[in-house]
Amino acid sequence: MGIEGKDKVKVLEAGAQALSGQLGRAVLKLRKAQNLSLSELSEQSGVAKSIISQIERNETNPTLATIWRLAQALDVSIERVLQGSTDEAFIEKSSRGVTPQLVSEDGKCRLAIIGWIKTVEWLQWYNFDADPGGVLASEPHQHGSVECLSVLEGELEVEVAGVIETGSPGDTLRYRCDRPHVIRNKTSKPARATMVCILRAAVME
Repeated sequence: MGIEGKDKVKVLEAGAQALSGQLGRAVLKLRKAQNLSLSELSEQSGVAKSIISQIERNETNPTLATIWRLAQALDVSIERVLQGSTDEAFIEKSSRGVTPQLVSEDGKCRLAIIGWIKTVEWLQWYNFDADPGGVLASEPHQHGSVECLSVLEGELEVEVAGVIETGSPGDTLRYRCDRPHVIRNKTSKPARATMVCILRAAVME
């Protein structure tokens, strides 16, 4: 089950907030490195002091024009401002409360979206939980797409084009998801797995 429609919009919005936070840190670091005050950067860039302060505190999503003005004033490329310092190690933390979650139609299956927003167009991954009797039915994804379901707890059944396979803890089921596919928990116990969806994969022979 890839991210589609309204669910994709929610994930992209969450990603925009994360990128905004990276932008704010980059602007603050570049300003400090050049020993510029907020007032000085405002004067040189033509961006209001209050707006710069909001950007650095991750309280606003600036326009591309605003980012360009700041980049010019800081004498760096706009890519440098958007990316920050790519040479530095980083750790991003997403708490459970802000991790987007998709729910199946029967309400018994849940997909916590733990993948990186920057890869959402071609690689998605989730924590998958299924209550007893839970069924997750998904429409086809892009041609050549593949899902990998690694069972951590319980037992899960996958059906694709009439072919059925069952996975137990330690098993990984890989299958084409460019056709209707279904994941079921037919047992009386909860099941848990990690799911990775590779979009635009090479077409399988």
